[in-house]
This record gives sequence, structure tokens and C-alpha cells, in this order.
Amino acid sequence: MAQRVWDEYLTERDRAHLAMRPPRRRGFGEKPALLLIDLYRWVFGDKPEPILEAMKKWPSSCGMEGWSAIPQIQKLLAKSREVGIPVVHTTGLDGAGVAPRSPQRESELQANRDPEARDRFTRRYEIIDEVKPLSGETVLRKAGPSAFWGTPLIGHLNALHVDTIIACGESTSGCVRASVVDGCTYRFRMMVVEECVFDRHEATHAMNLFDMNQKYADVLALQEVLDYLDMWRTRQRGGQTQAAGDAPVTDKIAAAGSA
Repeated sequence: MAQRVWDEYLTERDRAHLAMRPPRRRGFGEKPALLLIDLYRWVFGDKPEPILEAMKKWPSSCGMEGWSAIPQIQKLLAKSREVGIPVVHTTGLDGAGVAPRSPQRESELQANRDPEARDRFTRRYEIIDEVKPLSGETVLRKAGPSAFWGTPLIGHLNALHVDTIIACGESTSGCVRASVVDGCTYRFRMMVVEECVFDRHEATHAMNLFDMNQKYADVLALQEVLDYLDMWRTRQRGGQTQAAGDAPVTDKIAAAGSA
């Protein structure tokens, strides 16, 4: 990925600083899991529409950016299922008596008595069919931005000996970023798949990816992650034995990408 989505937003001083101190890649670990963050109806609506039109009925819509990301997320999800890594879905928590993050906004939404608006409200946290969880996949409901806050996610991943989290979903600047920062804090290797995250605002999306790549995660192209998962499966099957002194799998992927 020679051209990065954030490049056009960097100043000359930013570029000079990066030339002096480029970000260091964290690299994949030995046991990955896929984390799909908040792929629910509230941000998609019922059909693809530009954001300014969609938000008239779906106030939290991400517009076409969300719909455009679905095919890439489906590729990532299909590969994760194929190779057999843990898959975790998150969505919002409703009807549990927990105080919302934005009480005033929540009250305004609940006060709308229009039948169609009420229907949309009751369906807001339904995970869309395009990435619907399969039986046996973990689904966690959360009341905060981070997938870790107030959920059993950390215990679940520790029990599975996961050391690497591959993150996708929305929004880049909100729940994705919050989950990535918490994951890094818990010492997971955080991987963000660039084509599989999205936001309502283009500049915010780009600069949050830049910031995560600088501090908390590796922001990677989808193909690089798919290649890693294929290599990971090969290692699990014993088809590739890493000899003493041999380069780690992640180094081989990086070398192949720069060839």
C-alpha cells in the first residue's frame, strides 16, 4: 500500500517527521481472532443511499461508505471461517436498563411515535444479514464504544489463547478506535483492515487510521491479511515448519509485499 488513505491530509511537517521516525510494524502473533464491530442496521439502513439522504430516516447512517465496505468484510469473514479462527461480533445493548451514553439523544429517539420510525428504532442493533453470525460464533452486546468495556471479551480471548485481533467494522473514529486502543492496552497485537472499516466523515476516517497505525495497530490491506490467514492455516496443518533462525511468517509476508 504505497499510497495511504491519509496521505492527502498530512502537512509538510508531518511528512518530515515521518521520514525521521516512521511507524514500526507490530506484526501478527501466533493465534488470531476476527472482531467485527457494530455491523448493525442503524448504520446501514435498509438500502444503499448517500449519507445525506440516508440520515433522514437513519440518523446514524454511514451512507455508501458502509455499503461499499460490505463485500470486503465478507471476504475477510469468509476467510476467517475457512481457516477456523475465532469470530466475535459486537452490537449495541438495548432493553437492559443500562443508562445510555447519550441520554438526551436516546430520549428524543424514543419520543418519536411515528410507526415507521419506531420500527427502525427497534431494529437498530440487528446485525445485517450480509455478515450474520453463524451458530457458535460469539455475539457480544455493549453499552460503550469499546468492545472490551463491560463485556466478557477479554476473558473469552484469553481462554482461547488469542494474541492477535483482526478488527473491522465501524466507525473508524469511534467504536473501532476505542476497541483498538483497549486491545493494545491489554497487549493484544491489533490489526485494522483498511478496506473493512468505515466512517461518516472522510477526513476523520483517514486521520484515525493514520493515528492508529502510528500508535496502536498495524493498518493493513485486506489482501495482506488474507495472505497471513492462509499462511497461518498452513502452519497449523504442519505443512510449514519454521526452522531455527528462519524468518517469522509475518516477516515473510512483509517481504513478499515489498518485492
